Amino acid sequence: MVTTVGTETTFEKLVQNLLVLEHDAIAAYEKTIEKLDDSASKAKIAEFKADHESHVGELTRLAGTIGTQVPQEGDAKQYLTTGKVALASIIGDKTILKAMSTNEIETKMAYDHASKNEVATPDARAFFQKAFADESRHKDWMDAAASA
Repeated sequence: MVTTVGTETTFEKLVQNLLVLEHDAIAAYEKTIEKLDDSASKAKIAEFKADHESHVGELTRLAGTIGTQVPQEGDAKQYLTTGKVALASIIGDKTILKAMSTNEIETKMAYDHASKNEVATPDARAFFQKAFADESRHKDWMDAAASA
C-alpha cells in the first residue's frame, strides 16, 4: 500500500495524520502480541510497540506546541493492519511477522516523507528521522525473524 502520509501541505495535518498512523500501528502490535506463540518474539514486538507509544508521545507534544487537535485512535486502516495479523495467525508466527513487516513499509515511508517535508519544523524533521530509523529497525528484525 502506498501512503501519502508525510506529504501533507500543513504541519498540523502532518502531525495529525502521523498520530492516526501510529494508533493504527499500536493496534496491530497489540494484535500481534496476542497472536504470537513465541515468547521471545512477543517480547521484541512489545519493545517495538513501546517505540510507537513513544512516537505518539512526541507527536502529541508537537501537536501541543502548534495547538492542533490530537487524534486518540486510528482510522479504517486499523482494520487492514490488524486484519492481516489475524489472518496470518492461522498459519503461524513467521507469517504474522511477515504481515507486520508489510505494515512497517507504510510507516517507514510516512516518516521518510515527513523528515523531508518543508512544512515541518527542523525539530520535528529530526524526530521524524529518528522515527524512520526505529521503523527500519523494526522491519529489519521482522524480516529476519520471519525468514529464520
